[in-house]
Amino acid sequence: MTAKVLMYSTAVCPYCVRAEQLLNSKGITEIEKVRVDLDPARREEMMQKTGRRTVPQIYIGDHHVGGCDDLYALDRAGKLDPLLRGA
Repeated sequence: MTAKVLMYSTAVCPYCVRAEQLLNSKGITEIEKVRVDLDPARREEMMQKTGRRTVPQIYIGDHHVGGCDDLYALDRAGKLDPLLRGA
């Protein structure tokens, strides 16, 4: 079973695209995307939950990964795959 992935993003965010490409390469095709550029209330929700203003903000299961650089760092450390498997 794979963990649920939630990504706060905007329409024109190159880091969001890179993060999604990495997740897709790991077999994750179902990503719940929250477009904070279309819904200011959801941006406020993101900032309350994460303490950050920038996108993407990525959750895998209940774990806040952070942004694109954080996602790639997890992958380089060998910790992304277990997290995606829900381990």
